[in-house]
Amino acid sequence: MRHLLLPSPASRFAAALTLPGRWWLNAHARWNCWLWRVAVHSAETAKRAFDIAGSLAALILLGPLFLLIGWLIQIEDGEPVIFSQTRVGKFGREFKMYKFRSMRPNAEACLEEVLAGNRHKEGVTFKIKDDPRLTRVGKWIRKWSADELPQLFNVLKGDMSLVGPRPPLPREVALYSLADRRRLAVKPGITCLWQISGRSEIDFSGQVKLDVKYIESWSFMTDLKILAMTVPAVLSGKGAC
Repeated sequence: MRHLLLPSPASRFAAALTLPGRWWLNAHARWNCWLWRVAVHSAETAKRAFDIAGSLAALILLGPLFLLIGWLIQIEDGEPVIFSQTRVGKFGREFKMYKFRSMRPNAEACLEEVLAGNRHKEGVTFKIKDDPRLTRVGKWIRKWSADELPQLFNVLKGDMSLVGPRPPLPREVALYSLADRRRLAVKPGITCLWQISGRSEIDFSGQVKLDVKYIESWSFMTDLKILAMTVPAVLSGKGAC
């Protein structure tokens, strides 16, 4: 029967009038659901495999740079070299994100003193020019985003991806609207659309808009393009904190 082969609105209505037609509609819906799950699972598996391979390769290639940055931090300001901070990941799950320490050890305690200089007027995210809490080495590694390199270990652990919305702080998520929470629908990443489009120069609403655009139009090629554009964006120093 022709209407059982073409799932147009009219044919679906006609099919629903008969028992075989209703059976077919149910089978058709289950088949489409299964195909969708296979497609989503395959995409997630491929992205995860790429994350593991990419982060491992980067850790091996950048090993000497890790040692150099750690040595410079120790010489200037002692331990700790690595700074961990609670961030919010996919579906609101919290995890510990790693960074090279770029600020004085008491930076969090001094946060209230510098909040007035926040360049993001919406008040959700916090960025300040010439942050007085930064060390000399910290200013250098912040400019070139080298402080973010330990997040390659977060990618290996599965907390993060190479590409995805940047992971927010819990205090930032507490200020999110329902629309803002759309950026928590995928794993956070080391780099993202707004990282290659202006970095901290882009305000919070602009970041959300670009993150949602990425989520809704994701493809493997999109990730490759963002990764390829990240290097020149970082080397330009534009929008660095």
